Amino acid sequence: MPDPKRRLSADDWLRAGLSALAKTGPEALKAEPLARALGATKGSFYWHFKDVPEYRARLATHWEKTAIAALSQAAEARATPAERLHGLAAISGDRAQEAAMRAWAQFDHTVTNAVAEVDLARLAYIGSVLHALGLTNPDFPRLLYSAFLGMQVLPGDAAANDSALSTLTAALLALQDA
Repeated sequence: MPDPKRRLSADDWLRAGLSALAKTGPEALKAEPLARALGATKGSFYWHFKDVPEYRARLATHWEKTAIAALSQAAEARATPAERLHGLAAISGDRAQEAAMRAWAQFDHTVTNAVAEVDLARLAYIGSVLHALGLTNPDFPRLLYSAFLGMQVLPGDAAANDSALSTLTAALLALQDA
């Protein structure tokens, strides 16, 4: 249970929204259920957000910025391009949140734009890593990213999906030596 004396920040509300979205879907993104989950009042929600539509828009932007920040961190890591390629699964963060954002994007224009921006940034990141490896075929980033996205939503064991993605990555790396 949250500390009743602790003041919630807008980021607390946004993190709670991502969690609720992943568990229940966009219908959970309302002031009352979020406040109940946080042990707070709706007044706290409205202190930070004008209304629910503004909250939802800021949630999409928050997710987009967080996803793009993960790419920046990965790009700045002291790792070889091959290690970065193998670490691709780490750039997506929470799989359930990713899947929920993509499902929500099917019917919310703001979320559609956020997902599109993240996709473009990830494709550019993957392309730059592959280019650093000498793999310049313009289809490779899209193929690898498509597999990456598919593995996130494929039912079953996440470790098995990560292993399959690692196998694909190894196959691409083998092209480097060919």
